[in-house]
Amino acid sequence: MEKYSSGTASFGSPRAVIAQVQEAVVGKVDIIEQIMMAFLAKGHILVEDIPGTGKTTLALAFSHAMGLKANRVQFTPDVLPADLTGFTIYQKETGQFVYQPGAVMCNLLLADEINRTSPKTQSALLEAMEERQVTVDGVTRSVGNPFLVIATENPTGSAGTQLLPESQLDRFMICVRMGYPTLTEEVDILKRNQYGRPDARSERVFSAKGLLEAQETVSRIYVHDVIYSYIARLAKATREQEMIALGLSPRGTIALTAMAKASAYLNGREYVVPDDVREVFPAVAVHRILLSTKARVGHIQAGDLIRQILEGTAAPSVSKK
Repeated sequence: MEKYSSGTASFGSPRAVIAQVQEAVVGKVDIIEQIMMAFLAKGHILVEDIPGTGKTTLALAFSHAMGLKANRVQFTPDVLPADLTGFTIYQKETGQFVYQPGAVMCNLLLADEINRTSPKTQSALLEAMEERQVTVDGVTRSVGNPFLVIATENPTGSAGTQLLPESQLDRFMICVRMGYPTLTEEVDILKRNQYGRPDARSERVFSAKGLLEAQETVSRIYVHDVIYSYIARLAKATREQEMIALGLSPRGTIALTAMAKASAYLNGREYVVPDDVREVFPAVAVHRILLSTKARVGHIQAGDLIRQILEGTAAPSVSKK
């Protein structure tokens, strides 16, 4: 794989993964690219939308295309923390307690409808997501390397759901929403689903080793001091906006920097420019800001405030070589 992607979809590159996922998911090119950026930035993804818009298809297509060991958990109220972290069981034959791995022992965990399980089970993911390890009965074990989580949730309908707390939302690098397809896209979806699920036909075009190498390259992308200042000013603006009760956290600014680096990488550059930051800022910020009561009463959307902040925060002048 080339050190920096030229934007072509050659085999064994992140662009090849994007192209393969597009074979399974109609449209949504920007969302597919943002998810790939999050993978390159070692981040987790929250996909939020109404049922039936292709959230699970998207996640499975990524797992097939990258050739990662993937586990899927359909979250319900009776899913226990031990189902995720694993547990120890006594073996009478040997007289020893033996560890039985949980669902997080993989490279890619698909957490389907994460808001339908209990807060106790949701919190069992925190250590794995943040530290890439789990502790069971006093013994700490590493999860897969790489380890990525794609969680889905349906925001409409509150029956049987548990809202994710801000501390857990902050662990997701980005939050994306699928949305309804256009008329043309929906016709294409109908045609593609005549012969079974399109994600099942996704071919492997990448590997865990390739992803780790790409992540290492992304971490070395250059960020100028004026870009760091721009990111900090955007975060500061979210904290000072009167319609926002809780602004971007320092973890959020770190995520924004990492995503901007990944954007530069996918665009074939060795350095970050302001456009990289602007491109990823909405997906990084939308789930991290908490609207004030005044904003909620006025039916103001988080996305509208994010656009206002982007428009009102001057970007530095950086030449593109």
